[in-house]
Amino acid sequence: MSTHCHNLAEVITIPEGKRSIVLVGNPNVGKSVFFNALTGRYVDVSNFPGTTVEIHQAPYGEDILLDTPGVYGVSSFNDEERVARDIIMHADVVINIVDALHLERDLFLTLQVIDMGIPMVVALNMMDEAAENGVNINIEKLSRLLGVPVVPTVAVKNQGIRELKSVLPKAKAGIADPELETEIKRLTEKGIMRPDALLILEGDGEVAREHRTKPEGLREEIYLRRRRRVNEIVAAVVQLRDSKRKWAQRLSSWTLRPLTGIPTLAVVLAVVFWFVGVFIAQTVVGITEEVIMGEYYGNFITGLVYRFFAEGSFLGDLLAGEFGVLTMAPIYLFGLLLPLVIGFYLSLSLMEDSGYLPRVATLADRVLTGLGLNGRAVIPLILGFGCVTMATITTRLLGSRRERLIATVLLGITIPCSAQLGVIAGLIAPLGMRYLLVYLATILVVFVTLGTALNKLLPGESMPLLIDLPPLRLPRMKNVLTKTYLKATSFMKEAGPLFLLAAVLITVMEYTGLLQWLQDVLSPLTMGWLQLPAETATAFIMGIMRRDFGAAGLYGMALTPKQTLIGLVVITLFVPCIASILVMVKERGLKEGSYIWFGSLVIAFMVGGILARLV
Repeated sequence: MSTHCHNLAEVITIPEGKRSIVLVGNPNVGKSVFFNALTGRYVDVSNFPGTTVEIHQAPYGEDILLDTPGVYGVSSFNDEERVARDIIMHADVVINIVDALHLERDLFLTLQVIDMGIPMVVALNMMDEAAENGVNINIEKLSRLLGVPVVPTVAVKNQGIRELKSVLPKAKAGIADPELETEIKRLTEKGIMRPDALLILEGDGEVAREHRTKPEGLREEIYLRRRRRVNEIVAAVVQLRDSKRKWAQRLSSWTLRPLTGIPTLAVVLAVVFWFVGVFIAQTVVGITEEVIMGEYYGNFITGLVYRFFAEGSFLGDLLAGEFGVLTMAPIYLFGLLLPLVIGFYLSLSLMEDSGYLPRVATLADRVLTGLGLNGRAVIPLILGFGCVTMATITTRLLGSRRERLIATVLLGITIPCSAQLGVIAGLIAPLGMRYLLVYLATILVVFVTLGTALNKLLPGESMPLLIDLPPLRLPRMKNVLTKTYLKATSFMKEAGPLFLLAAVLITVMEYTGLLQWLQDVLSPLTMGWLQLPAETATAFIMGIMRRDFGAAGLYGMALTPKQTLIGLVVITLFVPCIASILVMVKERGLKEGSYIWFGSLVIAFMVGGILARLV
């Protein structure tokens, strides 16, 4: 009996009798636009098991439509490719989205899926941009050479969507590489399905292990032959004429040159930081958290709860206390996190839809390589200065589990959020330039040392930056708003249960005296090792609730300039706030989240103690 590498039914529910129709394509080809155009906005979103890669699925007539991460090939080089591979291998029909402006790049994936023998339809997207850039494509000839239906589309304008739906029943396996047939037949005769057989020939170790066989070393030979086939097809179907978008091409080159690109990047990141980290995190959150949720909702719900349960009772505190299920959880979720989530995804979608995001990653890549990261990490690291909780979510942008772990550790330990920064600036400014420079140098040294150490110690290697540079374009607001809505609602559904759990745990800790016990445990450490007053332990504990609470707790204390410096360094490196901890556990899992939490304690107190003896 033939078997596939993984049983898709174990991770994604496909009702019996329904086909799986899978969207496949390179990054930035418009798959999300097709998904929304074909199904509407009501989708099920779930993380693929063992990864943080999101899978979108929705009904399509009598079948199920699935989206896959943007990939350049079907293999197992990173989480996105593994997830895409496992879904594509089980597809009944593939809709391959191809960027008409980048045929020579996108057709490599097209031919690989054709070699897998999966029925396919090609949607040749962004035909308007191809025309503007002087690219003419012979659609009928391309369809003959591939052996599958090809439909020209401009998805953002809904052009070609009806035609694509009409040809879906005509999907068929294309013209595969004839030189592969003998080798594929040798493996399929052993009961291995054709998609698996192709990947085993291409040296995919994970697929080979599933079939208890060895990967075969034909990848380079097959890839070179596939690349020649792509070049031959492009030469046969594409005609070039003078471009109408020379100005956009010049602007694109300016964004990539260090002399002009770095100032442009600084301006863009400053705008994003102001929007998310200042306007949203301070002004908007000040209204939503403190006024709407804190004052109006908070007063209403506490008054309602205390009609039935005595104030100070366990049930009263559990429901409506400072950390209550009906107070802290919804106030944090809807007052603090929701505006930040919307603000971030709106900014990210604008940069992504305009084609600028890949250019940001390209410019920052060289600087971050030594820390085990690539250029994509610049986005979460910069946004961390606005809100570490939000920035931790954005580590999903990174291509491997290893990179996401390094970025999450650096965010959780070394990056102060905007709320904390304001308090820190107010405390350190009166101390003079010397103390400011020592503070900045200490945090920078910890940042670089920690990133370098993790890069050396963690097994494996971070992914090199392999990224497509789509043409710069004006963002389509409908597309931007749809992405923002889907991602924001998905996050809130996932985060809600965690915040309810946290509210219960913190209330129990407070009611049982565990919070006070933690303060007492920390007191000898703060006095003996950090050389700080005993009451600073309370500031550290409050920093777990909100990072700015911890820094603000130092305000009323009679501290020397040296003690203020030490306290601020420890507060910065100390355990991130409860919202950040929860998101870290959600993104990285309980085990890794706990390691980060404990590691931040150790590093904060170790660095603070060393500083106390050096300054």
